[in-house]
Amino acid sequence: MKILKGKRALVTGAASGIGRELALRLADQGMHLLLADRDEPGMAETARIAADAGVSIATQQYDASITESVSALARAAEHLPGGVDLLVNNAGIAYYGPTDRMSLEHFDRVISINMLSHIRLTQELLPMLLSRPDTHILNVCSIMGLVGLPKVCAYNAAKFGLVGYTESLRSEYGPQGLGVTALCPGLVRTNLFDTALSKTVQDHKNPPRWTTTTAEQVAKAAIKGIRRNRRVVVVEPIAKTLCVLKRFAPGLVDFALHIGRKRKEAKRLAYWAARQTPPPISNDEETREAA
Repeated sequence: MKILKGKRALVTGAASGIGRELALRLADQGMHLLLADRDEPGMAETARIAADAGVSIATQQYDASITESVSALARAAEHLPGGVDLLVNNAGIAYYGPTDRMSLEHFDRVISINMLSHIRLTQELLPMLLSRPDTHILNVCSIMGLVGLPKVCAYNAAKFGLVGYTESLRSEYGPQGLGVTALCPGLVRTNLFDTALSKTVQDHKNPPRWTTTTAEQVAKAAIKGIRRNRRVVVVEPIAKTLCVLKRFAPGLVDFALHIGRKRKEAKRLAYWAARQTPPPISNDEETREAA
């Protein structure tokens, strides 16, 4: 998609973070916007700032975890004058913590929002995008859609699935002129870490600042990727390094993750042994048993 000015983009997760920065940069490029998010005040603030670029802006509150809400968003996009030319699937949540202690409800929610909602929205809008010239789909994935990391299993699974879906769409419809890009940033300084689901407060950890990049840098790389119809856009030095190592030296990545295995195994067994040990009998219980 070389020409952005005068076209319309649908951006999900537009209330903050990467979604907001993408929306603002697209507006600066002259694109009209349909913003979607569950956070209506945050979305309204994005719309207010983007309006300074002189483009038309529509908003739609939706919940990515509810199929009917995703379908309603698709209908809203189809009923806009001129429809949409660029679909940006960005909405997402995270979970951090040991996978064995993660509830099925949390697992299902992460998969539903980070992968299934994007696939559903794309499937509903695909006929419209295919019927128009010079259209594009940008799926905001993650380096965790390319490299498996510990304590983010559900997030990894969702992003790996979204990368695979994106690659398949590109191979099928790219030759027909539809642009498809997987945006795979590393760790980004957004509120995703603060709002991440976790089992305990102790599981909540913000990464060191030097390992992260900004939403502005990600949005800048994304716009370039859309214009050049890039297959995959990896943002942030550590993410790029992990990607290269995974491709050319996967054994080295696996070795690094297994450092301290015996110590970690002992810690794991101690944790489960403690959970399986019956609680001590109180004095009252001993008295009742003696009676």
